[in-house]
This record gives sequence, C-alpha cells and structure tokens, in this order.
Amino acid sequence: MANFIDRRLNAKGKSTVNRQRFINRYKQQIKKAVSDAVTRRSVTDIDKGEKISIPTRDISEPVFHQGQGGIRERVHPGNDQFTRGDQIERPPAGGSGGSGQGDASNSGEGQDDFVFQISKDEYLELLFEDLELPNLQRNRLNKLVEYETYRAGFTNDGVPANINIVRSLRSSLARRTAMTADKKRQLRELEQELAELQNTAGASADRIIALQEEIDVLKQRIAKVPFIDTFDLRFNNFAKREIPTSQAVMFCLMDVSGSMDQATKDMAKRFYILLYLFLTRTYKNLEVVYIRHHTQAKEVDEHEFFYSQETGGTIVSSALKLMHEVQQARYPADEWNIYAAQASDGDNWADDSPLCHQILEKQILPTVRYYSYIEITNRPHQTLWREYEQLTEKFDNMAVRNIRQVEDIYPVFRELFKKQAV
Repeated sequence: MANFIDRRLNAKGKSTVNRQRFINRYKQQIKKAVSDAVTRRSVTDIDKGEKISIPTRDISEPVFHQGQGGIRERVHPGNDQFTRGDQIERPPAGGSGGSGQGDASNSGEGQDDFVFQISKDEYLELLFEDLELPNLQRNRLNKLVEYETYRAGFTNDGVPANINIVRSLRSSLARRTAMTADKKRQLRELEQELAELQNTAGASADRIIALQEEIDVLKQRIAKVPFIDTFDLRFNNFAKREIPTSQAVMFCLMDVSGSMDQATKDMAKRFYILLYLFLTRTYKNLEVVYIRHHTQAKEVDEHEFFYSQETGGTIVSSALKLMHEVQQARYPADEWNIYAAQASDGDNWADDSPLCHQILEKQILPTVRYYSYIEITNRPHQTLWREYEQLTEKFDNMAVRNIRQVEDIYPVFRELFKKQAV
C-alpha cells in the first residue's frame, strides 16, 4: 500500500482541511458566537469576519491511560477522621486558591479561552446555514439561479482528501520513465558489454572493473529518481454550475414614520441587511424592490432605502397599494415567485388598519408565496398587529413576529426563513 505525504507549502489559508474539521466539530459553539456577533455589530460591518472564542474546557481531548488496578493498601500518617471501611467524600468543587499577592479569586487555576478568526465567507455561511425562501416553486426557468457542484476533471493543486491515486501513479510512472529511459538504455548496453567481456578469454581486467563501476553509478542515479513527486499529484477537481430554477422577487416594505425612533429604525435596518445578505448570497438574479412609507409610499433604490432621513405620519396601506401596483405591472404572479417582508413599529392610523387587512386578503396574499411581518416594539400591540394576526389564521403563507430588542433580530430572522422539512 502506497503512503502519500503532502509536503507542499500551505497556501494563504493554511491548514485548510484541519480548519474545516475544526469548524465542523465545534459548529454549535461557533454558530452561537456568530449569532451573538450579529447583535453587537453596527449596520455597516455586519457582513465582516469574526473572532470566535471557545472555552478551553470545550476543546479538551479525552485521554485514555492504563489504570493501576488491583487492591492497594496505603498508610496515611496523621489520619484522625477515618477508620477502616469508611468512604471518603469527594473534595469540594472549585479547587484551592492561589498563593499570589493582591486581590485574587478563590476558584483555583484555569486557562484562557481559545480564540480564532473566521473569514467573511465562513461567517456568512454559518450565518445563513439551513435557510431558504419558503414555498419557492418552479416557473419560468430563466432568472433565479442556484448552484450545484459537479466533477470537472483533474487539477495539479488541491487538498489531500481529493487526491486521485490512479492519476497520480500514472503521472509518476510517466515521469520516472522519461527521466530514466536513457540511463536504463545505457545500463543495458554496459551490462551486455560486461557479459561479453566476462565470457571472453583474456579480456582486459581493467575494462571489466571500469564497466562495473559505471554500472554501479548508473544504478545509483536511477535509484535516486523518487517514486512519487509533488509534480505527479493529481486531484479531483470540483466546480459549480448554475442551474436556472425559477424567478423570484422580494418586496421590502419599511415604515419610516415619525413614530419610528432611531433605535427602532436601526433594528429594522439590521433585519433588512440580514435579508439582503441572505438573498444575494444564496440566490443569483433575485430581484429586490424597496418601498419606504409614512403617509405616502415610494419605491426607492437600495441606498435611499437604508440611509434616507425622510419621515412623516403613518398610513401603512399606502405601501401595500404601491406594492400591489408594482407587482401587477412588472411581476405577473404566474411567472414569478413573489415574496414580501414588512417592518413596522405597529403604529398606524386607526381607520387604516382594516383597509390593510382588506388589501392583503384580497390582492396580495393570494398571489405571494410568503409574506412576513415583523413588529418592532415593546408596547402592547395595536390594531395593525391584531388585523395581521387574523390573516395568519386564514393564510398559511403569512407569518407575524415581534422583535422587542436587538438580540431578537437574528433568532426571528432564522425562524422566518428556516428550511422547511421535505
């Protein structure tokens, strides 16, 4: 059996295989650290890498060793507490205190947590793992693109797990044949000449010795050619191909009225930034329509959606009407998977909430695949929430969630877009 040792220098992301094993092994701790990081970050750096801290006790390896076994008798001088047959209690947890100077803990010794850095791609992959757009159906296969991994021949570079032994040995054989063919030809000629001289009476002894020395040198040079070299290694190559699946559009509706204070708007922006990163990373060519509203609704671009300072009163139905108009004009329901995500503090003109109920029930919910509404407030829910809750009882493609603080954003986001069981 051949053993392959990869002695090549590591690339920039060195120890790639071990790194992936480590991440898979401690995925639960890492995912918890990633979810905590989302709430600590500002809106502008929510998609960067992250330093992950794992307690040392969680990465300790079990150790197996040979026990002493048998029956042992020991004499402990100074024993004034126990007699033969007594059971000794376990020592109290926490260990003993230290002997240093100054203010110190009495909980014994310990070790610092293990800290390592994950890249932006690793961070986003963990952030959006097991998420998908609910109820996505195939329609016209020309827009939304997913990716599948497929075999794409062989490459000279790769990880040890993808090494192709047959191709590597074939390359090794070709290299050794090319490097030793001339020497082996010379060796055969010298061995033939030596055999003839040894069978010839009166042959020159000096010539025979010289031939033997040349033959030994050639054999040593042939033996020095390595059986396997880094140039011989061939790795299975994998690539991603685009698979058109369907075309989809996401409507993002955000309340920017005067009742939405800066902290509430910041939480709404965090939710939409998570949604934007999820959509752009998971799906290609998925279209996003941004709508801001106070008393009037307006379709805006991405920059204005997140950074505009416009404010005013609150009429939620204006956003729903605009969404329906845009959908009817540009995104026919029989050709598009339509999604919507609405964020508000729940404050609305009292007479307008029943109208929102009517628009959603008759015009929007029958055509969308999924409609998610998040209400960002610590106050008791008002008429808009109650109207939306009634709709969730009639339509299974509508979800209503409440966000009270920043720490609720990521769990609510994962709950809204978790992958559905097949």
